[in-house]
Amino acid sequence: MRDNAALEGLLAGVQRYFDLMYDCDVSKFARVFWNTAQLHGFRDGAMTVWPYDTYKDVLSKRESPKAQNAPREEKVLLVDFASASQALVKVRVRIGATHFIDYLTYHLIQGEWLITSKAYHVDS
Repeated sequence: MRDNAALEGLLAGVQRYFDLMYDCDVSKFARVFWNTAQLHGFRDGAMTVWPYDTYKDVLSKRESPKAQNAPREEKVLLVDFASASQALVKVRVRIGATHFIDYLTYHLIQGEWLITSKAYHVDS
């Protein structure tokens, strides 16, 4: 269900995600996440759910890995197209000293691949 242009566009969206996670420049947030996106994951044994605005605020206050001169580690582990306008991407990304496994649901919205849902796992 994919063609090379769709894959290239999706991977460009994933690269924008990696860049945002590294530099925490929230001026790019709307080019990565759709405005109804939510983030889900466990923190200290409890499920957290952050809507778009909360996650954007958290990132805006975080000292970026870039500012810390932290090594940049990121890898696409899986790409699965459900249709021409929906895909699931599994990535591994390092943020500071922490490694995450993220499941990112993408939708092609107004010509851009944007994350509509993020589920993360802290990989210790």
